[in-house]
Amino acid sequence: MQHYSIFDLFNIGIGPSSSHTVGPMRAAHRFLEQIKNSPKLSSITSVRCECYGSLAATGHGHSTDTAIMIGLMGEEPQTVNPKAIPGMIEQLKAEKKLTISANKTIAFNPATDIDLTHYHPLKLHPNGMLFTAIDANGDAVEDAVFYSTGGGFVSSEQELLHPVENNTIPYPYPYQSAEELLHMAEEQNLSISSIVLANECALLPENQVSEKLDLIWETMYQSIRNGMTATGNLPGILKVPRRAKKMRKALLVRGESALKDPLSIMDWINLYAIAVSEENAAGGRIVTAPTNGAAGIIPAVLNYATKFCTSPYADAIHRFLLTAGGIAILYKKNASISGADVGCQGEVGVACSMAAAALTEYMGGTPFQVENAAEIGMEHNLGLTCDPIAGLVQIPCIERNAIAAIKAINAARISLGGSGEHFVPLDKVIRTMLDTGRDMQSKYKETAQGGLAVNVVNC
Repeated sequence: MQHYSIFDLFNIGIGPSSSHTVGPMRAAHRFLEQIKNSPKLSSITSVRCECYGSLAATGHGHSTDTAIMIGLMGEEPQTVNPKAIPGMIEQLKAEKKLTISANKTIAFNPATDIDLTHYHPLKLHPNGMLFTAIDANGDAVEDAVFYSTGGGFVSSEQELLHPVENNTIPYPYPYQSAEELLHMAEEQNLSISSIVLANECALLPENQVSEKLDLIWETMYQSIRNGMTATGNLPGILKVPRRAKKMRKALLVRGESALKDPLSIMDWINLYAIAVSEENAAGGRIVTAPTNGAAGIIPAVLNYATKFCTSPYADAIHRFLLTAGGIAILYKKNASISGADVGCQGEVGVACSMAAAALTEYMGGTPFQVENAAEIGMEHNLGLTCDPIAGLVQIPCIERNAIAAIKAINAARISLGGSGEHFVPLDKVIRTMLDTGRDMQSKYKETAQGGLAVNVVNC
């Protein structure tokens, strides 16, 4: 049985896209390591990368070309300094060469050696990349095909064709479905978060799991703060102005008068989600949750929980993240978290489902209520398309995060108001999401060739 750690789904990187920025950077870094260790390294004189499908269609708007450059320069998403990237790119474009080692440089001209013209996808996934190392005669001496499968996950062609299952790891509670997860929770009298924690402790000592959870929340919270203080326009041709700072100022000015409006808390939730989403769109440091395009939802709902809710648990933040990650694993195993694969239901829809379940756990809900909340969160995002205007993670993506955060909270409240019994199981909704994504036309799956992307005219 293939299993994932929640830290595969929650990983620290940079914006604007997990599948189109983080994934390609990791792929480029893997190819760099491949040629570094190649017996043919001495004959390599240049490198080329061809992007296919959705990566080609929205590559410029999602900074795919920048990510590939940075990855080939030896940087990785979790450690690269976002503020240093513009200078690194400028230098690479001027010098047109890559430093492979202390005594080896090769030619690399980003303008010609990154090809974003192949709109037809490769055979295994819409987000494909072919890297080629070339000798002085123009012959290929090393190559590799990688796929960015969503949420920053990257697999080589061979890894997708012949996946290696990690069933040798002694997980105490291996689960493939929500039904299995609920059965174990009921049988062992455990919460969902306790089951997920036990599985994580099969990989790391509990204190290290706690440290990683703290770092995830600290990074999320910092992305909210960064987004609420930044000004100016977001990158790209749309010149979308950042709103979060003005929104926060307006809310603070209102003060006690906001108490007259029983829905005023929604304004704060919108602010948190928009702040993170703007930070992501600007290429800042964020946490994939489970993707960059949906990165504002989990932080917004968790920040809402810490400020406006009461939990019966001393470790409530950890329980929230563990539960959210546990639900994300179900989608990763049984469907998809890639907008290029199944539309935005696989990104914002999954994040909404994760957040709804996590908030229910945070508030003391039963495992059956947690599963019910996750089901509600996805059921009402089924069919959600991915149609970014100009290929940018800005419109409709930023507001969509805010709407989904509110929807997640409502899903949790509906679930907590019931017994956990409901008609549609989460497993059936996950299956339906996958089927819907397969039926969805490709123009609605992160290609900027349908929906708002073609009906809104850019002047």
